[in-house]
Amino acid sequence: MKLTIGHLYPDLLNLYGDRGNIACMMKRCAWRGIEARTVEFNTGDEIDFQDLDIVLLGGGSDREQRIVCKNLLAIQEKFKEYVEDNGVVIAVCGGYQLLGKYYKTEEGTIEGLDLVDIYTEQGEGRLIDNIVLESSVCGMPVVGFENHGGRTFINDNTPFGRVLYGAGNDGESGYEGVVYKNVIGTYLHGPLLPKNPEICDWLIQRALERRYGCAELESLDDSREKAANEYIYNRFVKQ
Repeated sequence: MKLTIGHLYPDLLNLYGDRGNIACMMKRCAWRGIEARTVEFNTGDEIDFQDLDIVLLGGGSDREQRIVCKNLLAIQEKFKEYVEDNGVVIAVCGGYQLLGKYYKTEEGTIEGLDLVDIYTEQGEGRLIDNIVLESSVCGMPVVGFENHGGRTFINDNTPFGRVLYGAGNDGESGYEGVVYKNVIGTYLHGPLLPKNPEICDWLIQRALERRYGCAELESLDDSREKAANEYIYNRFVKQ
């Protein structure tokens, strides 16, 4: 089996080590004998979503989001078709904000892709800390780091997880991120996937099911990852 991962605009959206998410997906595919390749699309490149199985949209500053958004709006219709056809997307921090209708900042409003019915508005101060979630996407706690000035409101969509420690989407709702079809949007970085192997496998599994109809992932030895995950959970939730 083969998978193609599209890394969108790593020249601008790679603020929080998002290449680590790519490396994790590639490695977990290789360990299972799945032939995976990554295609990077920088600003100005044409993107054919029909060739892609997983799309990563990483984090960047407000300035970089404005630049990227001009490129993304040109392909918004095709990107939306990909999402509605159960295309797999992992969008982190700035990428998460770009999934929605808009991101309102002090410098003006950044138009979003409107792929998911969410929106973001800049709040007072930044939400910076370790963060731990309970998520229906996986059996393990989801751990990461958040650093964002935006407050994201997900309306009636399903959150990525319930906050056990940290601020989450807006510091008040008790929820973090969003899940829509095969799209995960989240503020968690550091990067996200090496710390949370079950989330990585969720993305791979759904990409294989979409491409081949059905697929069962071979179990891997995640003892080290689980030990690290458990340490963070115990440190911040069970303290």
